[in-house]
Amino acid sequence: MNALAATNRNFRQAARILGLDSKIENSLLIPFREIKVECTIPKDDGTLVSYIGFRVQHDNARGPMKGGIRFHPEVDPDEVNALAQLMTWKTAVADLPYGGAKGGIGCKPKDLTTSELERLTRVFTQKIHDLIGDNTDIPAPDMGTNAQTMAWILDEYSKFHGYSPAVVTGKPVDLGGSLGREAATGRGVVYATEALLAEHGKSIEGLTFAIQGFGNVGSWAARLIHERGGKVVAVNDITGAIQNPKGIDIPALLRHKDATGRLDGFGGAETMAPDELLTIRCDVLIPCALGGVLNRENAGDVKAQYIIEAANHPTDPEADDILSKKGVIILPDIYANAGGVTNIQGFMWDEEKVNQELSRYMTRAFREIKNMSRTHNCNLRMGAFTLGVNRVARATFLRGWEA
Repeated sequence: MNALAATNRNFRQAARILGLDSKIENSLLIPFREIKVECTIPKDDGTLVSYIGFRVQHDNARGPMKGGIRFHPEVDPDEVNALAQLMTWKTAVADLPYGGAKGGIGCKPKDLTTSELERLTRVFTQKIHDLIGDNTDIPAPDMGTNAQTMAWILDEYSKFHGYSPAVVTGKPVDLGGSLGREAATGRGVVYATEALLAEHGKSIEGLTFAIQGFGNVGSWAARLIHERGGKVVAVNDITGAIQNPKGIDIPALLRHKDATGRLDGFGGAETMAPDELLTIRCDVLIPCALGGVLNRENAGDVKAQYIIEAANHPTDPEADDILSKKGVIILPDIYANAGGVTNIQGFMWDEEKVNQELSRYMTRAFREIKNMSRTHNCNLRMGAFTLGVNRVARATFLRGWEA
């Protein structure tokens, strides 16, 4: 089941639990706007190459739409639609005054030079500049993009609209970005994990963790888990996978990856097959990479007691059912990875204050998800979906929606 079908399935289940009228249900499901643009740029060798860019603006009932822009070869309309919808529910779960959007360009960033990436980003911005803005739709970094990408968008957008630093989040601090933004999603994952474990009388200290995906989110989660006394026993990324049942020295691994760009060759762990990480014996599994990695083929072999969904849609619905029957507790993506969107850049706080506010939002959201789970006698995923969908539906009615 692809990401859009799975997201729609979860939404419709939440709508049924809430007893929403079919008309409002269909209205909430249909995106506000879908954008598809051609982005043609000259490469450094003078040849021309074309890419397709997408932006889906899903819902603005609770405020301006917000969501990342990813550069990845698997970007397609279904994926962007699914992620835009998830952003709508995610901002509502975190109780932020925003709606959901998502965008991307189907490309391989590692095959492009820095100057080619800049040209591609600027052309994409030129094509959508009149449809984004701080009161309309606010892009942010995602897979394959970063603070530099946001700086290019800010600069290109400002050529049309005057200096507009609020058009993007996740930009460099020197351009008005928020302190702590780089670590925000990974830090939010750790705060969410602490809230879940506390509910079960546990803490991070002494537990074992496997982290699938050692990019920005996964590496920050690993670093913070290590600082709290957790044992990260396995990590992987596109360069390979390593394990150490006694716990990996994460600061040493980060130094190794900074120096080599790879996980393999690290002296403090053994190599393993990347696919084995998802089924390694551990207390907590944290998928931080692409969607759909947990499916009906491997879900039965998962040995973790808890799964923290740091990636978007890492668990297929079929795997969800299998894992639930096994008693595995899943903390859903629309809550677990909300740290990035919660790190809103409206105040020039110091980093300690930013992290305190992030902790407060994540802890409060977990309590509200638990309350919805108890009210509707459902699992945490449906607790989060009913919380988010209900808030968006209420805002839609209050703004004057008519059947």
